[in-house]
Amino acid sequence: MSLNATYDVIVAGAGHNGLTAAAYLARAGRKVLVVEKNDWIGGAAVSRSLHPGWTYSNCSYVCSLLRREIVRDLDLPKYGLQVIPYEGGATFTRDGDYFAYYSDHHALHREMARHSRRDADAYQRYAQAVMRQCRFIRPFLLRDAPDPASLRPRDLGEMAYLVKKAHGLGPRELGETLRFWTMSIGDFLDEHFENDLIKAHLAGSGIIGTGLGVYSPGTAYVLLHHYMGDIDGGIGAWGFARGGMGAISAAIGADFEAHGGTILKGAGVEKFLTKDGRVTGVALEDGKVFKAPVVASNMDVKRTFLTHVDAGDLPPEFTRAVERFKIRGSSAKLNIALDRMPSFPAAPAHASFLRGDLHVSQSLSELERAYDDWKAGRVSAKPYIDMLIPSQIDPTMAPTGAHMMTVFVQYAPYDLAQGSTRSGVNWDDAARRQLADCVLDQMSVACPDIRERIVHMEVRCPAEIEREVGLTEGNIFQGELTFDQLFFNRPVPGWSQYDSPIKGLYLCGSSAHPGGGVMGAPGANAARAILRADGVRMKGYAA
Repeated sequence: MSLNATYDVIVAGAGHNGLTAAAYLARAGRKVLVVEKNDWIGGAAVSRSLHPGWTYSNCSYVCSLLRREIVRDLDLPKYGLQVIPYEGGATFTRDGDYFAYYSDHHALHREMARHSRRDADAYQRYAQAVMRQCRFIRPFLLRDAPDPASLRPRDLGEMAYLVKKAHGLGPRELGETLRFWTMSIGDFLDEHFENDLIKAHLAGSGIIGTGLGVYSPGTAYVLLHHYMGDIDGGIGAWGFARGGMGAISAAIGADFEAHGGTILKGAGVEKFLTKDGRVTGVALEDGKVFKAPVVASNMDVKRTFLTHVDAGDLPPEFTRAVERFKIRGSSAKLNIALDRMPSFPAAPAHASFLRGDLHVSQSLSELERAYDDWKAGRVSAKPYIDMLIPSQIDPTMAPTGAHMMTVFVQYAPYDLAQGSTRSGVNWDDAARRQLADCVLDQMSVACPDIRERIVHMEVRCPAEIEREVGLTEGNIFQGELTFDQLFFNRPVPGWSQYDSPIKGLYLCGSSAHPGGGVMGAPGANAARAILRADGVRMKGYAA
């Protein structure tokens, strides 16, 4: 590859959204270059072997949100993508009991009735309420977020579509929808259930990756964000990508390269080049320069415009709005190599729910106290944990007889407080050991022998996720999923359609609509916006 080569489009960042945008653009005949700072592709959707014989899904770890339209358009199964669904999960208690969540309706009803007959009867109403919200929001994931202040025909058309969908709900259901989007997951669950354990189990999806507590307004939508995906048509189902989450990125990257695209790894962006208010290319950290009239940034909105663009090239009001955009680190991750399956004494032998997501939270108040620790800049004494053992379903992840465990942790602060002051990113080995001990103590409630089974363990605090993946503060959604940062407010009011004040510079990552998760929608939507600017209609879901 020669220096100063010219392309039709350059994509900065080979995360799954950047690769998705690049793949659609390559299929449309564009000459596309993807530059990636790491020596591997995938961003947060990556599989890496950090201990011989074991493969970790380092950051993202389960699949559901990936849009089936994108899987079909890019023919991802052809490139090896296979998602294996798992069924159910469980939350364990400190007194030796558990609540199991089954995908089978009758089994779930019996299990709920074991804890509360009232809650077993109420679950159907709860599930129907959540599914109504899913049916309402899902059509908007692969559509543009209209600018309500614009009179452009496309914006008017999208606003008309929104109004039509809202009108179809009817007055009562529309009111419930607006209320749902702004309420807390704690209040929503309190309205439906009485049992603390059931509520604690269901609340987890409302706080994962979010710098909010279970009683913070807006967390009910975060739960919806985790429920609106599907696997093989099963709404809300979750599964493991065979070979780890990197299999998703590898499949998208393979389709991109099969259609003539180029990926340059070990190539971090130093600066987006501009002239007379428009982008002209990228300058890399190693001094190389590549030219293109269009650049799509897979980095978050803060990193894109506050770090890699000259402040003088942006309107001051736009810069201030980007600075206000909330991207708060609240999550950590443990990846663990196990010599064999740990024991779960409370669970029946060979329980199917052990192949799902496992937790130990006892109540909403316990989860709220974990959030209080995070607000004070402390590692949560009893953090929320989401632990899974994908090697039970996907044996490629570990040697025969051994297992791999992935543990998502909420809450871990980006900045650790020391005394009465906050001292920036100050995670050291002692802080990481404290985090690991707190997490392992929680895990021991469910599997008391977990420490004895560990062969290797990777502990990743928010700052480490930021350094490796490029997610500001390690925020997995590239920005909070609160009502003030969704739809036509994401990332900045007036700039919700992937473009920016610099002509030709686009966002294609999760800071843009419809937000985070391994769904590919921001990348696909950004590609459509880029092609539309050239008068081209993108083939596939938008045709």
